[in-house]
Amino acid sequence: MDVIPYRLPRPADEDLRSPSSGVEATILLADVHAFLDNLKAPLNLIEFRTKYYEYLIRTVLESLDIPTDKLTFVTGSSYQLTLDYNLDAYRLAATVTEHDAKKAGAEVVKQVESPLLSGLLYPGLQALDEEYLDVDFQFGGVDQVCTLSIASLHQLTKPVACSAIFTFAELYLPRLGYTKRAHLMNPMVPGLGGGKMSASDPNSKIDLLDTPEVVKKKIKAAFCEEGNIEENGVLSFVGAVIIPVSELRKERILTAQQKQEPVENLAKPFVVEGAPDDAVFSIGRDEKWGGPSHYSSFKALQDEFAEKKVHPGDLKNAVTKAISELLKPIRAKYEVNPEWKDIEAKAYPSPKDEKAVKKKKEKVYHPPPPGKGRNAAKPSAGEAATALPAGEAGAPS
Repeated sequence: MDVIPYRLPRPADEDLRSPSSGVEATILLADVHAFLDNLKAPLNLIEFRTKYYEYLIRTVLESLDIPTDKLTFVTGSSYQLTLDYNLDAYRLAATVTEHDAKKAGAEVVKQVESPLLSGLLYPGLQALDEEYLDVDFQFGGVDQVCTLSIASLHQLTKPVACSAIFTFAELYLPRLGYTKRAHLMNPMVPGLGGGKMSASDPNSKIDLLDTPEVVKKKIKAAFCEEGNIEENGVLSFVGAVIIPVSELRKERILTAQQKQEPVENLAKPFVVEGAPDDAVFSIGRDEKWGGPSHYSSFKALQDEFAEKKVHPGDLKNAVTKAISELLKPIRAKYEVNPEWKDIEAKAYPSPKDEKAVKKKKEKVYHPPPPGKGRNAAKPSAGEAATALPAGEAGAPS
């Protein structure tokens, strides 16, 4: 479903988010792609999932006070089923080698023992999306998928395997006579288990609608080895999400103060009371354990964790509190929106619900051949004798 493993735009990217920047973001709800990815999304659920994600993305942006007036949602099937798009898909298929298609799709298409042909089509169609959405930039993660970003003028935002598919698009779009686009990439956050995040493993990620109790349970079970800063999803989440949001909040408070505007209703950075002015993240601790610690940058926190000056349990507590606060406004809007709840239930039905709505196999009546079946008239003994072929017992010779 919906996860928050991704880097949110930092304050340094504020020029891209500003209303005066001219940025127009196009978010592609890639329904056709979802179906092509090894049937990851069944056709009967795709329509509901696209509506669900539109609700979710809008709510996430609003919770971060990011303007959505220049935000456009486009459903892939609205143009990917047109004559022109399909002709270009065939032109691309006549140009792309099997090797290049496999290589580009390896990072985004689910890998199975017996791959489907759809996995070879996926990279080419994603490249064509750049042309048909008329975007200038596409943004994504280096090694796995991303869902939300900001670029320039127009922008394609969708799950993308960035490095290979971006290279694929840059190579093949010009061969069709189309302009090569720019691509922006950033590192991804490890899963909570310490390795790659997996959509099929609910404990490797935080869902955007997780309750505080679920968040606490997931973070408590997460891999967070003392001194390990490499494959540490909990620590990485601080640098990828919590501190950038905290910096953004500090900047907004400072701007409001300079304009002599009220700041009481503005979201506060993730620091405890008494933190230094330059702090962007605090780890609260009881005084008998040394008291709270404050950090002005992720590097400072990372260094202290590597030196084992920060206990994993203390870090987990601070991260749990910050994530729950981030998700609170999203969850609140979901709880009071019956339409959103209904869409989610249809988009992600429980296995029990899916079983209940499955149709029973209808019995099809096939009439018997003439003269056969239970109601067919039985011939008399004389008729049966004359019906025997010549040469058989009882037949006239």
